[in-house]
Amino acid sequence: MDNGANLYERFLGGDSGAFEMLVDEYKYGLTLYLNSIVGNIFTAEELMEESFFRLIDKRPHFFGKSSFKTFLYAIGRNAAAEYLRKNRRSSPHPIEAHENELIELGSVEAAVIRDEWHRAVRRAMDKLNGEQKQAVYLTYFEEMTADEAARVMKKSRHAVENLVYRAKKALKTELEREGFNDENRL
Repeated sequence: MDNGANLYERFLGGDSGAFEMLVDEYKYGLTLYLNSIVGNIFTAEELMEESFFRLIDKRPHFFGKSSFKTFLYAIGRNAAAEYLRKNRRSSPHPIEAHENELIELGSVEAAVIRDEWHRAVRRAMDKLNGEQKQAVYLTYFEEMTADEAARVMKKSRHAVENLVYRAKKALKTELEREGFNDENRL
């Protein structure tokens, strides 16, 4: 049983401290994932809170067929889908930068190149369609397997793999158009 599943089980047993630990463990990743769907970090934070509220209010049963993270992200995706249905006029914005995941580079020139690369990747990511962006986010930033991402997105594994493949191809094309030819980066 993964840590999230263990904490959720403890919460269902009456341990409110376990719920606080559950929120602390998943709130940032869930918020960034939801931001990739709704395109607004403030809305994503509200939807993250809504997702955790659904855990408290409805206490859905976790069967353990996937990781707890997959279970929670599926709840969040459903909350985001409801939000988007109610607010169709919303338009997506770029995913927030993941600067804290970058390796430290020694020279100023290397740092400038790195920053330009990340700006180009963010611009290219912004041009992906919503499902491609979600699939890339889940598999690369959240490090989910294709099966886990498929459960979150309510798609088949093959569909998620196709979305990631098409997204990588689109990203490569866009980055080459901007002058980045390093195929090893994708």
